[in-house]
Amino acid sequence: MQAIIERIKKGQFWKFHGGIHPPEQKFLTNDKPIKNSAIPELLIIPIQQHIGLPADLLVKPGDKVLKGQPLTQPSLPMMVPVHASTSGEIIKIEDHMVAHPSGLSEPCIFLKPDGLDTWRKKDICSDYTQISSKEIVEKIANAGISGMGGAGFPTHIKVDTKANIEFLIINAAECEPYITADDLLIREHSAKVVEGIKILKQLLAPEHILIGIEDNKPDAIATLTKVTESFNDIHVCALPTKYPTGGEKQLIKVLTGKEIPSGTLPSSQGIIMQNIATCFAIAEAVIDDIPLIRRVITVSGQALAKPQNIWAYLGTPVASLLSQFGYKPDMDMKSIIMGGPMMGFTLPSDQIPVVKFTNCVLAPSEKEIDSNQKEVECIRCGQCAEVCPSQLLPQELQWSAKANDHEQLQKLNLFDCIDCGACAYVCPSHIPLVHYYRIAKADIRQKQLMEIKAEKAKIRFEARKSRLEREKREREEKQRKASEARKAAMNAKSADGSNAQSAVAAALARVKAKKTQQEPQPDTVKNGTNGSLTNDDDAIDKKSQVSAAIARAKAKKAAKAKIQQDAVQHVNTAPSTTIDDSTVQQNEQTSTSPKKSPAVARAIAKAKAKKLAEQQAEENATTTGKLVIETESEPDKSDKSDKSDKSSALDKKQKIAAAVAKAKAKKLAQKQVHGMAEVSKNGETREKVDDDTTIQENKEIDNEVEIDKKAKVSAVIAKAKAKAQLNKQSKNDSSAQKNSSNDEKKKRIAAAVAKAQAKKQQRTESN
Repeated sequence: MQAIIERIKKGQFWKFHGGIHPPEQKFLTNDKPIKNSAIPELLIIPIQQHIGLPADLLVKPGDKVLKGQPLTQPSLPMMVPVHASTSGEIIKIEDHMVAHPSGLSEPCIFLKPDGLDTWRKKDICSDYTQISSKEIVEKIANAGISGMGGAGFPTHIKVDTKANIEFLIINAAECEPYITADDLLIREHSAKVVEGIKILKQLLAPEHILIGIEDNKPDAIATLTKVTESFNDIHVCALPTKYPTGGEKQLIKVLTGKEIPSGTLPSSQGIIMQNIATCFAIAEAVIDDIPLIRRVITVSGQALAKPQNIWAYLGTPVASLLSQFGYKPDMDMKSIIMGGPMMGFTLPSDQIPVVKFTNCVLAPSEKEIDSNQKEVECIRCGQCAEVCPSQLLPQELQWSAKANDHEQLQKLNLFDCIDCGACAYVCPSHIPLVHYYRIAKADIRQKQLMEIKAEKAKIRFEARKSRLEREKREREEKQRKASEARKAAMNAKSADGSNAQSAVAAALARVKAKKTQQEPQPDTVKNGTNGSLTNDDDAIDKKSQVSAAIARAKAKKAAKAKIQQDAVQHVNTAPSTTIDDSTVQQNEQTSTSPKKSPAVARAIAKAKAKKLAEQQAEENATTTGKLVIETESEPDKSDKSDKSDKSSALDKKQKIAAAVAKAKAKKLAQKQVHGMAEVSKNGETREKVDDDTTIQENKEIDNEVEIDKKAKVSAVIAKAKAKAQLNKQSKNDSSAQKNSSNDEKKKRIAAAVAKAQAKKQQRTESN
């Protein structure tokens, strides 16, 4: 290490492979002070302006924000927040084209400035040496600082290393043509730059600090030498001008003679590198609590009237920035380049915003850029390999990139390429080699990202599968233990010698028996002297009820037809014809429902007995009338005494016949009641009769009584017709007798018939 310092003090440096000397063109801007940019009408702030992941949003459309207010908040180490470049209102958040060679779109925050440029409250740190390294790293992270030299790596990750650092290298080489931003920043703000270097020294504790700067910036070298002369461990190194001395590996090689192996970081060799603009941003963040919301940008090119360095608000559209230097919107957009002429890329739109790693915007004239150059086939001259500072094989890389041979590209160490553009600069075939490399790198990164996601998904799937299997085994083991515990509890003997198993069996038997008792029986069992049903109405299913109703309706219909038939037959038969007991009993049995209660049966029997008595009386009256007619038709036996005797005899016969009929009806009613009281199985009577059944049976009785009345009326009409016929016959028979005797007989007969009719009418009305 001491040998390295001695060489540096003597001005002896190492050389890196390759490199070129393109026209510098720095004179356009290096003699003009940094200009303050005007506030643009609209700021487009990309959420991600660094290598890593975008932070989480803190704002939404319609929110009012202040200058320096955070718009996003990191939740992971590789996240960096962004801040409001000025005060205003968030009008929308949507995808917009960002600063990328492919012109891709990413989420952006659209901020409309209010023109007041009002700051949020600041937390000024008067002495950063009194705060811990952890607090300093948090301030750097909260300020949203990432590498401003072009890589965009989060600064708080880079300065929070635990490695033993030998050299802290400050990159102030600014080797690319046209760019003078760092040069002017050192000349105008050297004190703040040195404060940033001192903060890094406190964090990293390096043995030596080396500031590498090319010798084409004499004013900046002099300024740095003056402000660092009191520090023995800070060395300002004026390096020979050669492109790309500003590359990380190339600058390390020039200053220390060390080469960083492929795929490793400089920190593994005890070296940390930071850009000069990053040092300035660190000082503002830690001391003044100013987040990274602006930076110095070189706006140059012969197409502009007044090229100059400017303090640009992050999120300023390129068109708004160029308009301050005489840019005309109708100019050819192919000539607008973000970055230097060697490592920059052409912008597809002038609305692309300025971001943290933007150090230059070029608007070259047609003379500066030869647009007539056409790409032709490679002639295998090998000049690209000679100038490559990373000692790669650009020609083979280009062939593999065109063939999408990613495996071969990785073998050729594609990612060691720093996109310096030296190979394309010397190519006689005008092949845009860097363009092919960038596309190939993007494809490989995308493929690797997909593979990482797939691997993570596989790990999650396997972890889930393992977890489910483990939970299944645990459930089975738990169930097994519970089953064994239940069996042990069931087999355990109690104080009375029984076990739980027998108790459970007994309980199940009781439940089963109770369920059997509650279930309805298939057959309805009669029980009791009253013939009432042993089961309630719930035990009789609907089908049996319908069948019983149909049977009762048929029985009533048959009884009605039988009564009408008997009435007609009675009228047409001889006067001496009587209703047989068996016929009456059969009619009663037919018309009586087997399910009627004893009270209903008694009422029906009584009504039918009364009906039978009336029919018998009518028959006796008819017979008596005939006897009177026959007696009076004999002239030899027609004295008054005989007639009175015969009349009394007939009255006795009528009374006897009525008594006999009444006795028969009573006997028949008793038989009917006794028959209704019989039971089919148990021989016991049932006292209880459902109200619904009683009501139904009462209706049936009313229907039967109505039928009886109709039958009686029909019988009376038939008897009246018979009497009229008999009267007519008697008149014809007495026409041969004497006129005087015939008149008397007719009068007597008419009186007897009238008397019988009157009695009959009285009985009918009483009924």
